[in-house]
Amino acid sequence: MTAIDLNSDLGEGYGAWKMGDDEAMLAIVSSANVACGFHAGDPAGILKTVKAAAGKGVSIGAHVSYPDRVGFGRRDMDVTSGELTADVIYQIGALKGLAAAAGTTVGYVKPHGALYNRIAHDPKQGKAVIDGIKAVDPSLVLMGLAGSPILDLARKAGLQVVAEAFADRAYQPDGQLVSRREPGAVLHDPQLIARRMLRLAYQGTLEAIDGSTIKIDAQSICVHGDSPGAVAIARDIRRAFEADGVRVRSFLVK
Repeated sequence: MTAIDLNSDLGEGYGAWKMGDDEAMLAIVSSANVACGFHAGDPAGILKTVKAAAGKGVSIGAHVSYPDRVGFGRRDMDVTSGELTADVIYQIGALKGLAAAAGTTVGYVKPHGALYNRIAHDPKQGKAVIDGIKAVDPSLVLMGLAGSPILDLARKAGLQVVAEAFADRAYQPDGQLVSRREPGAVLHDPQLIARRMLRLAYQGTLEAIDGSTIKIDAQSICVHGDSPGAVAIARDIRRAFEADGVRVRSFLVK
């Protein structure tokens, strides 16, 4: 692989509550998953992040979520299909408006947290999210977990998709993410993570939490913006890629 996308979750501050270092991350990543207000983000902060992303030439995606600010979007919710579709439409629409005001556009959608994990294997909620995306803009790309059924479901519905791997998360032997409730679920060593991502880029494999080797076919790599040391992790990944001749480039750039 000669080029790969590097993305991060940004725009997640809320009022006086600050989350992550968007400015630093935008100098490293090629795509920004911008909060849409349901799990985090307020209008002024989101607009600031979108403007900064546009200024850096970073692609913008709508980081849609369950309506769960208190739980940061990490609590599973049993919502109806109609509600979820409307929530997705609302969030994409809000970010599209802010992006237009900043002179840029939204190119993809990445569900956040519990919604991301739920739709990876839940066709009912997955379809509701897909329906929401198509209702607003069927040209938007859906970003989802590499190897998960949601990607095939979205393709069959006519959406373009991009498969994603996580730099700072441990994997189970079946290719799923280790739950954040489990020890070792979040990785913190920037150099170890960079080596793992180089292996992913060149071999399409990662070491699972039990030491086994798993195959991951991904076109984008995520570094969570709220992780401790997120900037250092993203910076080390980019340096490792560039030193080995792998370009960091948005998947939207052909």
